[in-house]
Amino acid sequence: MQTRRIYLVGPRACGKTTVGKALAEALGWRFTDTDEVVVRGAGCAIADIVERRGWDAFRDMETAALRALSGEDAIVIATGGGMVLRAQNRDLMRESGLVVLLTASADVLAERLSVDPLHAQRPSLTGKSVADEVAEVLRERAPMYAAAAHMLEDATQPVGEIVASVMQVLEKGEIP
Repeated sequence: MQTRRIYLVGPRACGKTTVGKALAEALGWRFTDTDEVVVRGAGCAIADIVERRGWDAFRDMETAALRALSGEDAIVIATGGGMVLRAQNRDLMRESGLVVLLTASADVLAERLSVDPLHAQRPSLTGKSVADEVAEVLRERAPMYAAAAHMLEDATQPVGEIVASVMQVLEKGEIP
């Protein structure tokens, strides 16, 4: 099966946007981020959506963005960290493209979140410290990330190595 759509999944701060942009450039494809699609559509930040309408409304908007993007070709899509929470999203991604899971330890993710204020703009899911929240959310979502993914990539590797690995899979023309 030849794919013309790649989904990047994983927790916050695993590098989906960075890897996605590099991968899209290497392929000559378009890059997009489902969180950005939701923010543009809502006309406000994710934190504002959650505060005004709640997490379920945000998840509905996220699913709608995924559905819209799943019909496009030659696109690399970075998904929000919670995209895998809904089975319908996991199924849609697996059926319509190559799903790459970027993995990193909770310690690495917490460190990245603490030095990158853009990641901190996302509302807390648990109200706990960044380190505790990352560890808890990662534990809860790990089985869902694994269920969605066709392939795993270590997010602590250089971006170029991750891109090269995904390109090799694409060149074979078969989703693992």
